[in-house]
Amino acid sequence: MARADKVAAVAELKSEFESSHSAVLTEYRGLTVAQLKELRVSLGENAKFAVVKNTLTKIAANEAGVSELDSMLQGPSAIAFVKGDVVEAAKGLRDFAKANPLLVIKGGVVDGKTMTPAEITKLADLESREVLLAKLAGAMTAKMAHAAAVFNALPTNMAQLADALRAKRAEGGETAPAAEAEAPAEAGAEENASEG
Repeated sequence: MARADKVAAVAELKSEFESSHSAVLTEYRGLTVAQLKELRVSLGENAKFAVVKNTLTKIAANEAGVSELDSMLQGPSAIAFVKGDVVEAAKGLRDFAKANPLLVIKGGVVDGKTMTPAEITKLADLESREVLLAKLAGAMTAKMAHAAAVFNALPTNMAQLADALRAKRAEGGETAPAAEAEAPAEAGAEENASEG
C-alpha cells in the first residue's frame, strides 16, 4: 500500500472512531464475501462493518483516543462502527456469529468503556433503545393517568367530606342545645337545694 493510501486509510478510520458511539472488533477469518455482505445487512443502518489492517487501525485508534483496542488487534480484523443503538448491532453480531462460527467477537469499546466479548453478548440480550423508551413512556403515562385520577377525585372527596361534616354538625347541633339547657337547670336545682 502506497504511503498516501495509508495516510488516507488512517484518516478515514480515525474519522470513523471519532464519529461512532461504539466500535466492536471481530475476527472474520474464513467468511466469504457473501457472508460479510449478509453480516453488514444484519447490523442495521446505524452500523458500518469494515475489514481493517491492524497496524493502520492502531494508529487511527490512538489518534482518536481509543487505545483500548490495541491488544485486540491481532489476526484478521474487522470493526463494526456503531453510530446508533449499540444493542441492535450487538444482536446482529451475536446472531450472525451463532449461525456462522467463523465470526469471532474479540471485544470493543462502547461509549469509551472497554468491553469483553462476554459483555458484548450480554449487551445483545438487552432490549433495544426504542423498546426501552416505549416501556418507559408507557409506565410514565400510567403513572400520570393514576395521578390525574387522584387529583380529579380530590374535589369530589372534599365535597363529600364537607357534606358529611355538615350533616354531623346538624345532628350534633340539635342535641347539643338540649344538653346545654339541661345542664343549667341541674345547676339551678343544686343551688336551690343548698340554700334550703
